[in-house]
Amino acid sequence: MSEENKALARRSWEAPDNLDIIDEVYAPDLVWHDPGQEIHGTEEAKQFIATYKSAFPDMSATVEDEIAEGDKVVTRWTLRGSHQGEIEEFGPPTGRQVEIKGISISRIEGGKIVEEWNSYDNLGVMQQLGLVPEK
Repeated sequence: MSEENKALARRSWEAPDNLDIIDEVYAPDLVWHDPGQEIHGTEEAKQFIATYKSAFPDMSATVEDEIAEGDKVVTRWTLRGSHQGEIEEFGPPTGRQVEIKGISISRIEGGKIVEEWNSYDNLGVMQQLGLVPEK
C-alpha cells in the first residue's frame, strides 16, 4: 500500500498542468491546511491552483523525496516559476523567478487524498519577488 500511496501523492503534483487530476487523486471533501488558510473541497482546490498558475504560468513541480507509512505520505518538493500575472497576494507581475521548497503530508483514505498539510517559506517567496526586503 505504501508504494500505491506514494504514487497517488506524486500524481497530485501534476495538477498545475491538468486540473482534472484534482478529481482523480483528491476526495471531494478534501481539506488542505496551507500556511494562513484552509482550502475545502476539490472546487476550491482547483480555484487555488488556477489562481497561482495564472500568476506563474510556467510553474513546475519537482518531487524531491517521498516517505510513506500507514495512511500518510510525506513529500519534499520544489516549485519553480516566473511571476508573470497579477494576483492579490503578490500584486502586479515582477517577472522574477521564484523557487519554493516545501513539505506536504497527505492522508489517504479509500484511494484518495482526504487531507493535506503544507509547509513552505512564504516570506522567502515574497523576498524573491522583491516585495519585502531581505535581511
